[in-house]
Amino acid sequence: MSPAHELDEHAPVFVISVAAELSGMHPQTLRQYDRLGLVTPRRTSGRGRRYSAHDVRRLRQVQQLSQEEGINLAGIKRILELEDQVRAMHEQLASVQRAVQERMTPESARRVFAAGSDGQVTPLRRGQRPARPESGALVLWRPERRS
Repeated sequence: MSPAHELDEHAPVFVISVAAELSGMHPQTLRQYDRLGLVTPRRTSGRGRRYSAHDVRRLRQVQQLSQEEGINLAGIKRILELEDQVRAMHEQLASVQRAVQERMTPESARRVFAAGSDGQVTPLRRGQRPARPESGALVLWRPERRS
């Protein structure tokens, strides 16, 4: 399959009956999970639910946590929220690391860099302390020394 024909995992393509079949659940269960905010599909203009491949994977995860791990739905909702937060932080960290690498020069390889929560990266001299921005935490990162 060529990249142009690959399905976007977030594309809302499955009606509720197909999503229920793919996830091994009853459509009413999917409706309940939607009401509880566990898996929220997109809506058509006529208010019909449309699930993505990502939604179906998440439904399977909810089922596994519930049936195999014995976790209640409130616990599952919290687990999913925390996983989303961790994923977002990993993406933000990767973005900061890319920004640092783009600004890296042989001279700056020995410097310390500061990055604000907005992703703005600034080089610092050794021993220099960055001003803490009012909006969010500050991340300090020092590249590894290359031999």
